[in-house]
Amino acid sequence: MLKQLTILDFSLVARLDVGFDSGLTVLTGESGAGKSILMNALALVLGQRAGADLIRPRARRAEVTAEFHLAGNRRALDYLAERELVDADHPHRCLSRRLLGRDGRSRAFVNGVPVTLQVMRELTEGLVDVHGQDENQRLTRRDVQLDLLDAYGVAAADRRDMAQAHRAWRRAQKALAALQAEQVNVDDRASLLGYQLDELRNLNLAQGEFESLQGEFRRLSQAQSIQGTVHDAIERLADLADARQAGRQLAAIDDDHPRLAGAKAALGSAVELVDDAVRDLGGYIDAFEMDADHLAQLSERLDRIHELARKHRCAPEQLAEQAQRLEREFNSLQAGRDEVQALQAEAAGHRKEFERQAGLVSRQRRQSAKRFAADVGTRINALGIKGGALHIRFEAADSERGLETLEFEVTTNPKYPAGSLAKIASGGERARINLAICVIAAQRARLPSLVLDEADVGVGGATADIVGRLLRDLGARTQVICVTHAPQVAALGDHHLVVEKDAAQDVHLRPVSGANRVEEVARMLAGADLTDETRTYARTLLAGAKEEAGGDA
Repeated sequence: MLKQLTILDFSLVARLDVGFDSGLTVLTGESGAGKSILMNALALVLGQRAGADLIRPRARRAEVTAEFHLAGNRRALDYLAERELVDADHPHRCLSRRLLGRDGRSRAFVNGVPVTLQVMRELTEGLVDVHGQDENQRLTRRDVQLDLLDAYGVAAADRRDMAQAHRAWRRAQKALAALQAEQVNVDDRASLLGYQLDELRNLNLAQGEFESLQGEFRRLSQAQSIQGTVHDAIERLADLADARQAGRQLAAIDDDHPRLAGAKAALGSAVELVDDAVRDLGGYIDAFEMDADHLAQLSERLDRIHELARKHRCAPEQLAEQAQRLEREFNSLQAGRDEVQALQAEAAGHRKEFERQAGLVSRQRRQSAKRFAADVGTRINALGIKGGALHIRFEAADSERGLETLEFEVTTNPKYPAGSLAKIASGGERARINLAICVIAAQRARLPSLVLDEADVGVGGATADIVGRLLRDLGARTQVICVTHAPQVAALGDHHLVVEKDAAQDVHLRPVSGANRVEEVARMLAGADLTDETRTYARTLLAGAKEEAGGDA
């Protein structure tokens, strides 16, 4: 709960230290005494934005520090631990400190460590629930109404899991959309690659095949010329009569001179080699095929190879390698398609989990809506709106807050149908309805501290007494700090603080009890014209509160 509030050079406050206890604490004072200054100072340490105009005149800066006791508040303790903001010497204490400078700059600290306003807001939003004088207008917002119902009847863990599932789904959807946008170009490229690969696959060109085809085509296309040349060579080589005659003549010479023997052997070998060449050329001619159809096929295939080589801007002998490269690129693009499918499956999984969690939350909302409306209706009637009732109308929606939104509709006169809270209720009625809703929601929300700024505006007499009793009962479970102008509410407080200005117009705050408290309640009853009768009535109010509470008033 809130233990201490220290204010330095803030607005009309030079220095102010005020401690708070459990139960119901009431703050009273004359109009213009500075009660709103305390609310503004508290808002500062809760992370609200503020300007240099809030600094006390002639002061260099303003400073506000709030001390919270966090024992038992696991959410806040975990939040501090996750961000290494725990005070090792006082692990259950949290100091929220804010500085405002004349240059308009603001600095925030938690346990002495500089933090952002976002961190300060996230930490303190679960520590204090402030209902200011603008709360009546805020209550007409659907998001606020949904939060109030959820605080009443929906498990916080279920809402958190639902929101996390929705955020995970949105992240997956965003990643999928980005990938699909990229995939448009990828698909175009894949289509082109598929067409090119089909051409190359149909060609089915083996490594080294082009060179072999080219050699065969070159040979067959020159067949006639080759045959004529070979026949001429055979005829010329076949006429070896002179060489044979010379060989016989040399063989008849009876002389073993080495030179002669070498000449005989060389001539004999030459004749034999020429005979072998003639036989080989004859075999070549016999095996030579003059197939015009085969030549045409070779020509067509070579033309196709050259055509594809031009399209792919590579040498014909590199087409097989080009086909392998395109195959690898095509397979890598297919992996992108697989990633899209994986993301689609992931997004669908997160969406399914969100719908499951949202369905759980929806059931809790609809189950608790009737109880919430009935409890609020009871309080509305007790606060003087006879026949008043609250109705909750659901509408389909889709966000991290669930599968529905809702609107509070009220009946302030049973003769007329229910209508929007913003349109049906008058200012005074709305204030009482707001108080009833806040009390009912806070009973379930178990917030450590509930701060109400003139929640009793527009009520008095017996209704004000009921307001005070509601707040005192609530204070038995939740620390309640209430700024009030109603003496009936002030008399029912467990603690009483008076806000006042001195001759220099500086704001001060003092606790009152006993005779001083009687004087303050009497002042609230009669203003400046205090009489014995008003003091007696004040004592009666305080005595009644003391008797019911069973303690000191």
